[in-house]
Amino acid sequence: MSFEHAPVTKGLMMGSALTSIVGGIFDIKHYLHLQLVPHVSRNHQYWRLLLHHTAFSNSSDLLIAVIVLYGVGVHVERQFGSVKFASFTVASVLLATILEFLALILFHNMGINQIPSGPSALLFSILYQWYRLIPPAYHFRIFGIAGSNKAFMYIFASQLALGHLPGSFASAVVGLLTGYIYRSELVNIKSWRLSPSVIRFSTRFLLPLVGSTRAPRRSTRARPETTHQAPSPDVGNEEIITTARPSAGTEETGGSVMREWVNELTGRNEQGTTGVRVPTDAEITQLTTMFPNMQRAVIVGALQRSPNIERAVELLLAS
Repeated sequence: MSFEHAPVTKGLMMGSALTSIVGGIFDIKHYLHLQLVPHVSRNHQYWRLLLHHTAFSNSSDLLIAVIVLYGVGVHVERQFGSVKFASFTVASVLLATILEFLALILFHNMGINQIPSGPSALLFSILYQWYRLIPPAYHFRIFGIAGSNKAFMYIFASQLALGHLPGSFASAVVGLLTGYIYRSELVNIKSWRLSPSVIRFSTRFLLPLVGSTRAPRRSTRARPETTHQAPSPDVGNEEIITTARPSAGTEETGGSVMREWVNELTGRNEQGTTGVRVPTDAEITQLTTMFPNMQRAVIVGALQRSPNIERAVELLLAS
């Protein structure tokens, strides 16, 4: 699987990795988590509501998040399209921010006072879309327990949900609720799209930073080309077998092995083939009479390699 038709997912992975590394280098990760008391309620640091989505606090959370995002984000973006998926991520972040703030206010007396840093809510919102849209590729059974290939992504995602209890679990629930609200008719935000000016700006300036998203093209040749090398007299006439369909203009460069074999048996060959003489039926009949024990293919081959019938007779006598 590649990032083909999934530039937004690749950008999210690169962005979260870059901000997490930068936060660790400059030792500013303590500014990235969201805590109701005292940061929001007393110090009024409301900028933490959005900033805590930008980076993860440790490398293990970053690794798991990148794996899950690669496993689910590519499929969802290909289903949505890049423009709709980008609009979905923006709407999910804004809606998750509001729900996380409400969760801190309502449940801080129950021990939920902070939300760990990182776009976990967005990740679980994408995971919910993946659960609803993408069918399993295969099923399996281990010790009588049925499962599918999607179970591995759920196991990875559970590590994020249970990594920093209770805040990480609250963020996971908020993300799943955000994904549910996006798909439901409770709030009609599925039809909202980013403005064309934002899309043009992203295509012109941000997409080149993401890099190529094309899938690698594997060569279909059965053996590498011998370019920039002098042809060897031993292998100069060998046919290079490929599994790809020949391109225009090169279909007649190499002969067909089956066609050459049939031509040898029937005595026919193309008139324009260089170095091979086309024997007549009279010559073939004459040599067949002279050498009744010889196979027809041997006689035809001797005539093709000889300039005249006398030389063909000498080759057959010497064989």
